[in-house]
This record gives sequence, C-alpha cells and structure tokens, in this order.
Amino acid sequence: MSATSVSPQALAIHGGSPVRACLLPYGRQSVDEADIEAVVQVLRSDWLTTGPKVAEFEEAFAARVGAAHAVSFSSGTAALHAAAFAAGLKPGDEALTTPMTFAATANCVLYQGATPIFVDVSGDTLNLDPELITRHISPKTRAILPVDYAGHPADLKPIKEIAERHGLIVIEDACHALGAEYGGKRVGSIADMTVFSFHPVKHITTGEGGMVTTDNPQFAETLRRFRNHGISSDARQRQSAGQWHYEMVLLGFNYRLPDIACALGIEQLKRLDANLTRRREIAERYAAAFREISGVIPPAVRREVDPAWHLYPVRLDLAKLTTDRGQIFRALRAENIGVNVHYIPVHFHPYYRDRFGYKPGDFPVAEDGYARLISFPMFHAMTDQDTDDVMRGVRKVAGHYSR
Repeated sequence: MSATSVSPQALAIHGGSPVRACLLPYGRQSVDEADIEAVVQVLRSDWLTTGPKVAEFEEAFAARVGAAHAVSFSSGTAALHAAAFAAGLKPGDEALTTPMTFAATANCVLYQGATPIFVDVSGDTLNLDPELITRHISPKTRAILPVDYAGHPADLKPIKEIAERHGLIVIEDACHALGAEYGGKRVGSIADMTVFSFHPVKHITTGEGGMVTTDNPQFAETLRRFRNHGISSDARQRQSAGQWHYEMVLLGFNYRLPDIACALGIEQLKRLDANLTRRREIAERYAAAFREISGVIPPAVRREVDPAWHLYPVRLDLAKLTTDRGQIFRALRAENIGVNVHYIPVHFHPYYRDRFGYKPGDFPVAEDGYARLISFPMFHAMTDQDTDDVMRGVRKVAGHYSR
C-alpha cells in the first residue's frame, strides 16, 4: 500500500469514505401537501391571526392529551414564561428545576424575577430526582418544573405528591414529550400546567409555537390574557360582539400563535400517532443494535413510561473507549451522521455561573451524563436506510476506538 492510499475501512475523519454521501441531521420537520394547502386556505381567509383556527387547534390539542384547556403561544419559551406567570412566580420566590435541560426552562423563572434552584437528576433517565427535591424546598419555594428529558416523562407521581404536601405548583416542561404516557395517562393531563413546543424538530410543528395545557380554568384564563398584552378580550371576540371597548387587566406580552401556524398545527396533529409509532420503531432498532456495541449505552426506559422519543441520547462508556466524547462526536460527523449533544447543563452557562456562583461538581449526576452524552438522529421521516446508516456509522467509529 502506498503512503497516500487509505484503507476502505478507515474513518472518514482520517480520510476514509463516509458511511453516507450527505449529512443526516439529528432532527428535522416533515411537511406534506395537506399542511401546505391548510396554510394557503388561511392566507386566503379573513383571519391571519386571532381567528377561528386558533381555537380549533387548541380544542383538538386539549382533546388529544386529555386536558380541559389548551392555550397556544408563539413558542415553547413563551409558553413556559406564561406558565410561570400564571403560577404567580414573583421576585423573592424560588422554583425547583433540573440543570439537564435547555436554558429556557430556568429562564422562565428569571423572567418573573424569581430564582431557579437546580436539583440533580436520576442516574438512569437524567430526569429530576424526586428523592433530592425535599432538601431544596424552602419557605420561598412556589413551584417545581420537571423536564421530560428526551421525551421520557419525569417521575411525576412522587413529584406531584411532594408538591401537594408543600402547596407547590407543578409546571411540567413536556417540550420533548408530546404523545408520551406516564402511568397510563397522557402527558398533558397530569401536572397543574404542562408546556409543549412545536419547534421544527419536535413531534409536530407550527414553525415556531408552544402550548400550555391545564385542567384549572383560572390558569387558562390568565394564560389567555397574558399572551394578548394582558387584555381581557381579543379582536375576534370584539368583532363578533360588535364592540370596540377593551381593557388591559394585567401586564402581558404579545405571545399569540397566528392562524397560519395553527392551521399547520391542526394538520400536523392528525399525523401525531403515526409520527410516534415511527419514532418508537427507530428507538427499538437503535436499542437492539447499540446493546451489542461496546462503549455505547442506550437510554433507559422505566416500566411505567411510554416515551415519545424526541431525542435518542446515548451515553458513552469511556472506560471501554480509547478516546473522549469530543473525538467520537467529530468522527461521527465526518461519517455524515448528524449527532448533537443535549444538553450543556444550565449551571455551566456563563450567565448562570457568574450570577449564581455555580461551579463544576455542584450537580454530579447531570455533569457526568453531559460529559458522556451524544444524541443520534431521531425524526419520524427517517427511513430504514437512514437508521441503518446511523448504526453502521456507530459500529465503525466505536469499533475503531474500542479498547
């Protein structure tokens, strides 16, 4: 072999041929002709926002998750902010949440002038550990914000029991978990308020968008007002009543989700069951393959849970590999497997570190998980060939770096 030749089995990062010709992203939207036609119909209608499609989407969504009320928002972040407001969080209050999440979960507490208090996670699911919650409750605590990490519901039963004993409100961040079930109940029908996201990489999309579900009519009314500048009626209601008068009753925001987006959401919701089925099929194929690959640990699934699989995060067993997570990540990307990492723990971000004085070692389980996590591609439009490529790429890279 000449000095310039490369073995056919060489990693792409070392000059070999990648397992795929083009990058497979970790997630992406799926839009069909019915979605496009639904949006076009709204564009040709009288109402582009605050119109009939908003209520239609909310009613369909509430029915799907089994909640009495669903209130739509312009993003999952806006929905989290609104839930924190409806829960009454204010300066001087505290809310408990997990560091293993996107920053928006904790940021919504800060938006209200309250303080997020992080609690470490369980070693198997990387969800908020109920056994650690009570030691962080203080007279200032007002809410608990568990996160359904990667689509696996948090341990909601003990969390709700703790909240009830201490008079706290549970705001479930289910932005990963539309369609998931916990203890035979659908996520969205369990917590005091449950927040969903419709970002393009989620189970259904409205472009950007979010939703809060609740059985509490007072929360629902506050949420509706908060998203509409704090005004007690919207434009369509005033037009229907033939009146112009309106009143601002609280300080809100313009967090409305327009009819254009809601029309897309209505059509996408019709395919949710099929999307979930496909994601679960991919997860089963992944789990079967990765259990046989040294150095790769598939995500855990508890018995009482049916996950929604927004992400497929594995953890690397670095003791069985000759390199670190960073090199595995780069090698897989070179093979055109669009891996990602979810998440940098929130307390590691400079804003939280500098403001609150967090340091490495404060939340050891979350930090250990982060150091070894890699998310593999997971979206419902993936073909069997796509999943085969992922598994082939992982075998190739893990095999090269195996001890």
